[in-house]
Amino acid sequence: MKGRNFLKLLDYTPAEITQLIDLAADLKAKKKAGIPHKMCEGKNIVLLFEKDSTRTRCAFEVAGSDLGMSVTYLGPSGSQMGKKESIADTARVLGRMYDGIEYRGYGQEIVEELAKYAGVPVWNGLTNEFHPTQILADMLTIREHFGELKGKKLVFMGDAGFNMGNSLMVGCAKLGMHFVACAPADYFPNKELIATCQEIAKETGAKLEFIEDPKEAVKGAHVIYTDVWVSMGEPAEVWGYRIRELTAYRVTQELMDIAGPQCKFMHCLPAFHDLNTKIGKEMGEKFGIDCMEVTDEVFEGPQSIVFDEAENRMHTIKAVMAATL
Repeated sequence: MKGRNFLKLLDYTPAEITQLIDLAADLKAKKKAGIPHKMCEGKNIVLLFEKDSTRTRCAFEVAGSDLGMSVTYLGPSGSQMGKKESIADTARVLGRMYDGIEYRGYGQEIVEELAKYAGVPVWNGLTNEFHPTQILADMLTIREHFGELKGKKLVFMGDAGFNMGNSLMVGCAKLGMHFVACAPADYFPNKELIATCQEIAKETGAKLEFIEDPKEAVKGAHVIYTDVWVSMGEPAEVWGYRIRELTAYRVTQELMDIAGPQCKFMHCLPAFHDLNTKIGKEMGEKFGIDCMEVTDEVFEGPQSIVFDEAENRMHTIKAVMAATL
């Protein structure tokens, strides 16, 4: 994989995705054992963030340090990309100075254009359409808890037509899993991407379903997964509309019980499971709710593996950088 970009999982074969998960597990074991693994010593990478993040930034910075690299962070106001300098020009400048470029921001076309002109590996830390490093972390986490991925049922609740629903559907299709999007029909992934994933599923044995009834969707699930209902960059007015549309798809203990004791809860974070955030408190006061996409009981309960998942962002990102550099 040396020299390749990591822009979306559609670009990688099931075997390559599995190889990255295997490498992440190996690097995780080395870190836990205190075994140095400075596989990229002397290299330099830059993190280009148009959207802020806790996990993505920290995962790339710690992973880069563990691999022996120097890391430069450019936040939302830290570069001239798209303002005084084009994406193509930014890519060519950074590609002359750095061995790899991470991008986190808006349209998928931006990270694709960076990759076209950079001349060095470019990694997608999140776009509106895809979040491939998150999916690697999710798959490593599921494998750690269930021993294998093939045939495991993952139900995504809520807005399944954005980057997490899209990416989980692709990941499940590639790895022979059973993916269920549980949402109002207007929130299903787009039909073109569904068709692509259905073709992949024919080769891998994956199963894809799209169900509007939460109680029906979660039966026998190994994982129930959700994400925030309003993504970064969307207008504040959307909150009221999404809360009305998606409250029926909140992950509750009742749904976990219907799924069964084997079921784990996952969330890519941050999560509005209580009122202990500025936005959570504001929405709670405005709409009379004490949580949004998941109840505190589930988030803090014994079936929740969200912090295993959060840690694995670092191990899988490390694997991507090590493999491509």
